[in-house]
Amino acid sequence: MRTATLGPAGRAEALAAMAEHELDVLVVGAGVVGAGTALDAVTRGLSTGLVEARDWASGTSSRSSKLIHGGLRYLEMLDFALVREALKERGLLLERLAPHLVKPVPFLYPLQHKGWERLYAGSGVALYDAMSVSSGHGRGLPVHRHLSRRHALRVAPCLRKDALVGALQYYDAQMDDARFVTTLVRTAASYGARVASRARVVGFLREGERVVGARVRDVETGGEYEVRARQIVNATGVWTDDTQALIGERGQFHVRASKGIHLVVPKDRIHSTTGLILRTEKSVLFVIPWGRHWIIGTTDTDWDLDKAHPAASSADIDYLLEHVNSVLSTPLTRDDVQGVYAGLRPLLAGESDATSKLSREHTVAHPVPGLVVVAGGKYTTYRVMAKDAVDEAVHALDRRVAACVTEDTPLLGAEGYRALWNARAGIAARTGLHVARVEHLLNRYGSLTEEILDLVAADPSLGRPLPAAEDYLKAEIVYAASHEGARHLDDVLTRRTRISIETFDRGTLSARECAGLMAPVLGWDARQIDKEVEHYEKRVEAERESQRQPDDLTADAARLGAPDIVPI
Repeated sequence: MRTATLGPAGRAEALAAMAEHELDVLVVGAGVVGAGTALDAVTRGLSTGLVEARDWASGTSSRSSKLIHGGLRYLEMLDFALVREALKERGLLLERLAPHLVKPVPFLYPLQHKGWERLYAGSGVALYDAMSVSSGHGRGLPVHRHLSRRHALRVAPCLRKDALVGALQYYDAQMDDARFVTTLVRTAASYGARVASRARVVGFLREGERVVGARVRDVETGGEYEVRARQIVNATGVWTDDTQALIGERGQFHVRASKGIHLVVPKDRIHSTTGLILRTEKSVLFVIPWGRHWIIGTTDTDWDLDKAHPAASSADIDYLLEHVNSVLSTPLTRDDVQGVYAGLRPLLAGESDATSKLSREHTVAHPVPGLVVVAGGKYTTYRVMAKDAVDEAVHALDRRVAACVTEDTPLLGAEGYRALWNARAGIAARTGLHVARVEHLLNRYGSLTEEILDLVAADPSLGRPLPAAEDYLKAEIVYAASHEGARHLDDVLTRRTRISIETFDRGTLSARECAGLMAPVLGWDARQIDKEVEHYEKRVEAERESQRQPDDLTADAARLGAPDIVPI
């Protein structure tokens, strides 16, 4: 299998090829479900296209809690089927599909009541572990353990002594959500899928009642293509209803958006060797290890404003700080917050008025001939959603189509990852990089790390850290543009790396250097570099301003103060 290189030339070729020959399946939306659907379809031997209006994972799929988990709290709702399904997927990702991207992470659950709470919560976590093992893919994680208060405070000294009487510790898994989606897209492209970002569906082609294709506008050049396909899959998440409206048909279900915000704080602000999971009056709150940082989240509130750029308000930030400070011996302040991000969950409406009670299950429908819609679900179960969507699409194809094989199809970078991990000291000696740098690369790119190292071998200056964001090498910025489909500075600082939330300056000090590294790959001149930097700085300032506003309405208005598209 060849490794797909998603550079500028490849994007132009993909759009032209999609317009030239009818596809079996065209997937609209390149979040985790859309990217997973494209991979599922192409690995069944179907000619497949994938278009995304903005960047890979630019919506919900880059703004999650970055967890691959079974959903421990769904056990309390007695949703055993959803938990069992998610635990199986968690195990597959850890063991087989993406061991380079998905990693175990420990969580401590503080107990606040003696006796009954340990029995109640302990029974739930024991069942969680048992369901994981029974899935056939759960033996890679340690089982839970009961801790005394003294032991819990040794593991997590950050906790107030009066905040717990004991604790439970259990394991789940985490990943970089945007990197995971980019890897999914590249894997699909490696198997032959045609993929293009910044390509917006502006209408559907009809023949009578049947949908037979889509009008796709190249957002970069303004050109428009007619892409014909025997089946189209709408995988646009919170935009599902908007996409459905393009065919003038009322959908069979309604998708509501629930806003969740997260804070990023430096590692030294919370003294703990484990993540935390805390109960709130509405849901649960996670404190998640994230390299040299912690991610704190999330909220769960209804959102009916701008979907492209959900805004975190001052009230949202205060809510998270108040709840996490209720258990911390040294409270966090606004000054400790390095980054803030907000995302929208696509929830199937109809079950409840409260978004925290709406269904995390997914639904697949075929509202009109030629168009399949998939919506809802959880990040962890993206592969099951993709399988169900393609199963629905192939019913309408007049030929026999192979069954889903994604359960046995590792993502790019997985093959050979463990062998390279074992050889990391040798790689460090050979390349002159510190072993910690090699580990960083292996856990972001897996065996594709060799492609990064080739760039460094060709230009040793790319082996140096990026100024003002030294967790990343300069080579990673070039690679994002040359191999991973990054089209703009924002794509790199926000999604290919996490500089926008991992530095106090939100990436503004790195912006010009990054743009200069991307310029030769993307053909930018000095004027375009200036535009990219200015656009990014305006976006950061608009986000900062929104986070000073008291409520959603004013925060949304402030966030919309920055332009959406970089002028070319």
